[in-house]
Amino acid sequence: MNRFYLDVHALQTVPPSNLNRDDTGSPKSSVYGGVPRARVSSQAWKKATRDYFKSESLLDPSELGVRTKKVVEVLADRIHEHDETIDEADALELAAEVIAATGLKIEVPKRKSSAKKAAEGEGDEETQEALPQAKYLVFLSARQLDGLARFAVEGAADITGFLKDKENKARVKQIADTRHSVDIALFGRMVADVTDFNVDAAVQVAHAISVHRVDNESDYYTAVDDRNKDSEPGAGMIGTVDFNSATLYRYAALGVHQLAANLGEGLREEESGVTPVRRAAEAFVQGFVESLPTGKINTFGHHTLPDAVVVKLRTTRPISFVAAFEEPVRGDLGGHMSEACARLAEYIPDVERAYGDEGSTLTWVLRVGPNTRKLAGIGTESRNIGELVASVGQAVAERLEKPE
Repeated sequence: MNRFYLDVHALQTVPPSNLNRDDTGSPKSSVYGGVPRARVSSQAWKKATRDYFKSESLLDPSELGVRTKKVVEVLADRIHEHDETIDEADALELAAEVIAATGLKIEVPKRKSSAKKAAEGEGDEETQEALPQAKYLVFLSARQLDGLARFAVEGAADITGFLKDKENKARVKQIADTRHSVDIALFGRMVADVTDFNVDAAVQVAHAISVHRVDNESDYYTAVDDRNKDSEPGAGMIGTVDFNSATLYRYAALGVHQLAANLGEGLREEESGVTPVRRAAEAFVQGFVESLPTGKINTFGHHTLPDAVVVKLRTTRPISFVAAFEEPVRGDLGGHMSEACARLAEYIPDVERAYGDEGSTLTWVLRVGPNTRKLAGIGTESRNIGELVASVGQAVAERLEKPE
């Protein structure tokens, strides 16, 4: 399959907020163009996108996965669902054997007391309920978990002997490494000590940075004890929380060819291989654009959406337009969005002329408000996010269906 990419660019203004904290509790930052910028890590926005798939039902639960250390418990629940005659204790034992057979490392968490004490009935309740966990976060799709559960039920009579068979041992590994969910196909999977288990991510997400200089601020807050009497003035609690506000440039690149390779086949028996790739690409574009990290959201209520979105379907390599803001936007007129859009409107055609392929590149624009009018001529305008997503999905499907 020929390589082609979806580049998603967004300009989004966020009011006072602390979307993504560092180890001191301050909003993350970086230096770019010689000045400090607000920053939101790629990991934070990828997590927000994955959560958005679920919260807004962009994808069916069967198309998604779960990332957890508690994979033994998750699989045990699936085993019991497939065969209710298998009790909880046996299901857990089966799950532990099957997970270990895939090559993943599991252990009882070290913070628990020894398993020997628990077996002898010693120790507290927490000790006795200690369950084996993976040594790292494990990302498995719903279909992989169902496949492993069916495998466990099949060999339930003698799981140890069942796994000694070479064909069965190969089969359990194959189940765990095929029929990936959309989120695994998009964001990848890495297990350092089982490299065969790895999945190359189809999506690369940049750290979002402000288009202008940002200096963090600090809010001093107090809380009053509701039961205080008039003779007890003063605060019951005081503290500080750091925050900033920024117009962010956000960027992500989706390798559609890699996404298709990761998904491999239709997620549903009756559909072609093109359909799930289109559905996944549409879900990613909408999820990435509309999602928002929720750090300190109850404190700041920073619910905003991008004012401007530019999506490009290209056969050349992915191209970020962050260099348009290497010289920080000054905001002398009291805002940053208008100048940021003007910068993009000037920079994008220059980059495409120098490095792009006009004949194979498609561009869509979604914009809100008069401050974004400079982007009107950059590409085909969409009236709303639904129209944008549908147009992008159709173009992806048409490219996938073209013979090489």
